[in-house]
Amino acid sequence: MAEEQALIRVKDLRKDFGSNHVLRGINYEIQKGQKIVLVGPSGCGKSTFLRCMNLLEVPTGGEVWLDDVQVNDPKTDINKVRQRMGMVFQHFNLFHNLTIMDNITLAPVKLGLMSKEEAQEKALQLLRRVNLADKADAYPHSLSGGMQQRIAIVRSLEMNPEVMLFDEPTSALDPEMVGEVLDVMTELAEEGMTMVVVTHEMAFARKVANKVLFIDQGIIQEENAPEEFFAHPKNSRLQDFLSKVLK
Repeated sequence: MAEEQALIRVKDLRKDFGSNHVLRGINYEIQKGQKIVLVGPSGCGKSTFLRCMNLLEVPTGGEVWLDDVQVNDPKTDINKVRQRMGMVFQHFNLFHNLTIMDNITLAPVKLGLMSKEEAQEKALQLLRRVNLADKADAYPHSLSGGMQQRIAIVRSLEMNPEVMLFDEPTSALDPEMVGEVLDVMTELAEEGMTMVVVTHEMAFARKVANKVLFIDQGIIQEENAPEEFFAHPKNSRLQDFLSKVLK
């Protein structure tokens, strides 16, 4: 029986910023339901890799595919791709002049994917799921960072994405708020959501990932299942990196 085609395929992905070669030819495939965690030193290209997947950064070369759609083909409707591929940023990117409910329902209503009533009903279900239903009429400035990031996750889930991309979702949070966001992400993972996560939270990577990728100098230096990745790193740069980040 033929192997099922990967949900996301990255072929010889390159990204230059002037003379700075940030991605130097990455090849990778992500199957539906996989949880892929990207780790590496600051400036190694992991966030750029993630942002090239939904064209927030336009690759200098190579290809990104979502099913049978080449994401970086100029003829592709990138907004349709982004409906399928949710993104959660380091900084929450909520509209501070809108209530939480309006933040969540704005995109699906504006794009004609749902009626206002349908969008609000789904938003309330998702808010209950992250224990924030009582904040529907609040404004972002009145919420903690952890609450705002959970709202940002809900806003992405409102669009029924097939894939969730997380770009260091806890790095802007106070330490006591990190757990409440990771709990939501862990629950999503357990429910089978396809996820690609850039993070410094190694305990989360151990617990949730199918594969952990170490990116440095613009390429994937090593990849493995979490237990092997952390216990028996082969690459000397990975060994050095883990010696600094594992307490």
